[in-house]
Amino acid sequence: MADARRMGKMELFAHFAEKFDLKRTTVRDFFEELNTLAEKELKRSGEFVLPGMCKLVVQKRKAREGRNPATGETIQIPAKTVVKARIAKQLKDAVLPRK
Repeated sequence: MADARRMGKMELFAHFAEKFDLKRTTVRDFFEELNTLAEKELKRSGEFVLPGMCKLVVQKRKAREGRNPATGETIQIPAKTVVKARIAKQLKDAVLPRK
């Protein structure tokens, strides 16, 4: 059985550094720039695509009524803007078992 521990940031940087014979600081800079680019594109157009992996999308949620799970009391949930990740079909198909 595979190790259930998730890959951390340092392991991710180390993997790419070894794979492409780069310094870890270079790989870190690459991921920081990717993050910056994603932020800019989300602000500009509302979406950012990592081909074959996922699409990040800005989504506005309307205000709605909800329930406090502890008391059952009805509460107002305010409108808000969120970022959602939509996983690419080819990645889903590769990872998830077929029905």
